[in-house]
Amino acid sequence: MADLKQLAEQLVNLTVKEVKELADILKDEYGIEPAAAAVAVAAAPAEGGAGAAEEKTSFDVILKEAGGSKLAVVKLVKDLAGLGLKEAKDLVDGAPKELKAGVSKDEAEALKKQLEEAGAVVEIK
Repeated sequence: MADLKQLAEQLVNLTVKEVKELADILKDEYGIEPAAAAVAVAAAPAEGGAGAAEEKTSFDVILKEAGGSKLAVVKLVKDLAGLGLKEAKDLVDGAPKELKAGVSKDEAEALKKQLEEAGAVVEIK
């Protein structure tokens, strides 16, 4: 079973070029015609780092800490998240906490900018 798991890890970590070469070998040497969908699925995670970041369409905004201006951050979080004052304060006090999930890159960047201007430390995942 460990060998299959290791093989699966190797396949997932193939580059796009390596996936293409594997498809050619399967076709030429074994007469197996890999489905285009299987090649596309294998190629997507193989791009890794920069490729995966470019394809990501939803982002989570994480409040890491309130920083020096806690009151300003609480007020801003209240407005941005549509929370009551107590809920906003609890969120800020409990940092690191997720402020918004599944937002577009532009919205995440805008939220991060606003929060950092208020003094908060923010991360986008």
